[in-house]
Amino acid sequence: AGLVVGRQRPQTASGITFITLEDEFGMVNVVVRHDLAERQRRPFLESRLLQVEGILESSGEVRHVIAGRLHDLTPLLTGLDVRSRDFH
Repeated sequence: AGLVVGRQRPQTASGITFITLEDEFGMVNVVVRHDLAERQRRPFLESRLLQVEGILESSGEVRHVIAGRLHDLTPLLTGLDVRSRDFH
């Protein structure tokens, strides 16, 4: 789980969106496939604090999570003004 720093959907990514999450340990990129984004549209588009269930993949120092399920934890952020930098 982490704060949503940004969402990116590169034209060359074949419908995949990358969500960058940040927590006290650093940042991680989450790979969200189009079908999951459609099924879980609300947490995918609106969450500011996001918990991700999925598969962690790593190669050397590069790590990312292939998302299987998204959970919106934004209500836990009461009193904080947190906004992601989204661009598509």
